[in-house]
Amino acid sequence: MRSISTGIGAVKLSMVVVISLILLKLVVSVLSNSISIAAQATDSVLDIVSIAITYVALKMSITPADEKHPFGHGKAEGLAAMIQAILVLGAGGFIIYSAIQRIVRGTAIQPDEGMAVMGVSIVASYLLSRHLRLVAKATGSTAIDASARNIGADVYSAVGVLLGLLLVRLTKLVILDPIVALIMAGFVLKAGYEVTVRAFHEIVDYSLPRGEQEVLDSCLRAHEDQLVGYHSMRSRRAGSERFIDLHLVMPRDYSVEKAHAVCDHLEQDIRQKIANANVTIHAEPCNSEDCVRCSIVSCDLRASGGG
Repeated sequence: MRSISTGIGAVKLSMVVVISLILLKLVVSVLSNSISIAAQATDSVLDIVSIAITYVALKMSITPADEKHPFGHGKAEGLAAMIQAILVLGAGGFIIYSAIQRIVRGTAIQPDEGMAVMGVSIVASYLLSRHLRLVAKATGSTAIDASARNIGADVYSAVGVLLGLLLVRLTKLVILDPIVALIMAGFVLKAGYEVTVRAFHEIVDYSLPRGEQEVLDSCLRAHEDQLVGYHSMRSRRAGSERFIDLHLVMPRDYSVEKAHAVCDHLEQDIRQKIANANVTIHAEPCNSEDCVRCSIVSCDLRASGGG
C-alpha cells in the first residue's frame, strides 16, 4: 500500500508542476507569437490529461479483487497507458499540422520571452520526469512509467525549442521556429510509440521483462537439488502485479507435505525478489522412464537405477 500511496503522491506533484508550466507557456506563446512554444503548451495540456488518467488508473488498480475480477484491476494501468499513447500521438500530429501552417503563412515572433520560459520548462520537466521514473521503478506502475516518458519527451522538445528561438534571435530567420516544432513532433511521436508498445504488451498479457525472467530462472536453479525439473512456466503483468505459474516435477517418493514445503519455499523466494508476484505452482511426480536424467540424489527410483 505504501508503493501505491507513493505513486499517487507523484501524480499529484506532477499535476502541480505541469499546470504551472502550462500557464507559463500559454502566456509566453501569446506574447512571443511562437508556434513552437504553443506546441509545447499543447503537449503539456495533454500531459495533464494523461496524468489525470494515471491517477484514476492507480485508484482503480488498488481496488481489491472480487468475484467478477478475481485477478484484481491491475490492467486498468495498461488501458490508461494506451489512452495516454493515443493522446501523445495525436499531439504529435497536431504539432506537425500547426508547424506546416506556420511555414506556409509566415509570422513574426518575439523570441526573448520564449527563451526564458523554455529554460524553466527544461529544468522542471527533467526533475519531474526523473522523479516519476524512480517511482515507476519502485512501484512497477505502467501508467506512471508512461507519464514519465511523456514528460521526459518534453525535455528534449523544450531544448529544441530553446535552440530554435536562439537561432531565430541570432539569424532573424523566422522559419526556424516551425522547423524546430517539426523536430519536436518527432520526439513526441517517438515517446508515443514507446508508450504504445509498453501498454500493448500489458493488455495482451506479454511475458515479464527479461530481467525478471532471469530472476525466476535463478530462483529455480537455487532449488534444483530438490527438483527433477519444471515446465509450462508462464508469466504476465497487470499494472504493478506480476502473475507467474509453472509445473514442478518432483521425485516420486516425495510426500504431499514435502512437495508442498518445496513449493512454499520457492514461492516465498520468488516473492522476495519480484515485487507483487502472484505465484501458482502445480506439482507433479517424475516419470520413471526419465529417471536417468534426474539430478536428485535422494530420489529412491534413481538410487535403484530408475525403477
